[in-house]
Amino acid sequence: MDRPKVLLVDDNESVLLTLRMVLEHSNFEVVTATSVKDALVLIGAERFDVLLSDLHMPNAGDGLTVVSAMRHSSPLAVTILFSGYPEMKAAAAAILLQADEILVKPMDPASLIATIRARLKKGTTPDRVAENVASILERETDRTIENWLILVDQEPEIITVKLTNAERTAHLPRLFADMIARLRHPLPLGTRALVSSSAAEHGLIRRKQGYTAAMLVEESRMLQVSIFQTLQDNLHKVDFSLLLVGVMSIADEVDSQLAQAMANYILESKTDDLPMKMW
Repeated sequence: MDRPKVLLVDDNESVLLTLRMVLEHSNFEVVTATSVKDALVLIGAERFDVLLSDLHMPNAGDGLTVVSAMRHSSPLAVTILFSGYPEMKAAAAAILLQADEILVKPMDPASLIATIRARLKKGTTPDRVAENVASILERETDRTIENWLILVDQEPEIITVKLTNAERTAHLPRLFADMIARLRHPLPLGTRALVSSSAAEHGLIRRKQGYTAAMLVEESRMLQVSIFQTLQDNLHKVDFSLLLVGVMSIADEVDSQLAQAMANYILESKTDDLPMKMW
C-alpha cells in the first residue's frame, strides 16, 4: 500500500488542517469532512484504507455513526476514533468493538502515524459486523422477558395479583413480534403506530385478572427498562447508525400498545359500572 487513503473527520477546522498536514507529510492521501453528513456521503462514494474521526462531533455518538457506516461500506478499513476526554480510555471497551483504536487528544503526531501504520499492517477484523436493534431484540427476547419478570416480582403492588409466569408474560411474545416488525419496517416519524389486536385484548385480560390502571402503566415502564438494558448489554454489537431511530421506535411502540391496552381496560371498567338491566 504505497499511499494509504485516509478519511479524516472533525468539525474543528484547525484540527483538520493540522492533522491533514501531518498525514500528507507522512505520505497518506487525505480526504476531509467537517460533518457526519459529509462523511457519510464520502463513505458511500469512495473507498478508504483508514478512517480517523473525532468521537464527539458535535454529539457524543457521531463518531460511532461514521464508524458503523465505514464498517458496512469498507469492512477492511482501519477505523480510529479520537476524543478530547481522557476518561474515554477507561470506557473504551465497548467502543473498541466498533472501532480498532481510540486515542486521546492532543495526539503526538509521531505516535499517531505509528498507530495508523501498525494498524494497517495488522489489519482489521473483516467479519465484525454490527447488529441492528431488531436482530438483537429478536435474539434476546426470552432473556429480556426473564429480566422483566425479575423486576415485576420486586414490585409489591403488582405481585398482589397472583399469576403464573406464563399468565404474566402471555402478551409479551406478540408485543415483541410487533416491535421487531416495526423496527424492520420503520414508520415515518410522526406516523400513528399500527393498531394491535393483542394489545387491546391484553387490557381486557388484565382487567379481569384484577390489575389496576397504575399496575398496567408500571409494567409497561419496567418493560422499557428491560428492553433498554438488553440494548445496553449488547452495546458493543449495536449498529450505532440506526440506534437512535430504533430507540425512538421502541418507546413509541411500547407506549402505543399501552395506550391501546388502557383504552380497552377503561372501556371494560365502565361496562362493569353500568347498572344491571332488569328483564
